[in-house]
Amino acid sequence: MPTKWLTDAEKEAWTGLISLILLLPGRLEGPLQREAGLTLFDYMTLSQMSEAPDRRLRMSELAFLTSGSLTRLSNVVKRFEQRGWVIKYPDPSDGRYTIAELTASGYDKVAEAAPLHVEAVRLHAIDLLSPADQRALARIAARLRVRPQDVRN
Repeated sequence: MPTKWLTDAEKEAWTGLISLILLLPGRLEGPLQREAGLTLFDYMTLSQMSEAPDRRLRMSELAFLTSGSLTRLSNVVKRFEQRGWVIKYPDPSDGRYTIAELTASGYDKVAEAAPLHVEAVRLHAIDLLSPADQRALARIAARLRVRPQDVRN
C-alpha cells in the first residue's frame, strides 16, 4: 500500500506537536533536578501517588498514569524504596498485583518539589494559553493518549 504523505496542514500540526514533545521535558525537568534532585518522571510518579486515595496505587495503574513502562516504574520505585519514600507490598484484595504506597517522607519530598513544578508548568505552558486553548489542549491530549486500536470515529 502506498504511503499516505502528510498534507501541509498535517505537517504543520505534526511538527508543532513534536517540537513541544522534545522541548517541554527539559524545561520542566530542569528546575526539578536543580532544586529537588528529581527527574520529571520521578516527580510525576510521586505526584500521582500523593493524589491517590490513601496515597497508594497498584503498580500497573501507576505505570499507566505516568505513561511509563512497568519496568521503568519498577526501577524508579525501587530507588524510592531505598530512600524511604515508598513501600511496596502485595495487593491484599488480589495478590497478583503490587501496591506502591507513598510514605510520609515521600509525601514531604513531593510537597517540596510541587511549587517548582507548578511554576515551570505555568511559565512554559498554562499561562501562555487562554482558557479555551487549555480546554482544547486537554481534549487533544486525551485523544492522542488513546491507543490507535481503541479509537472509535
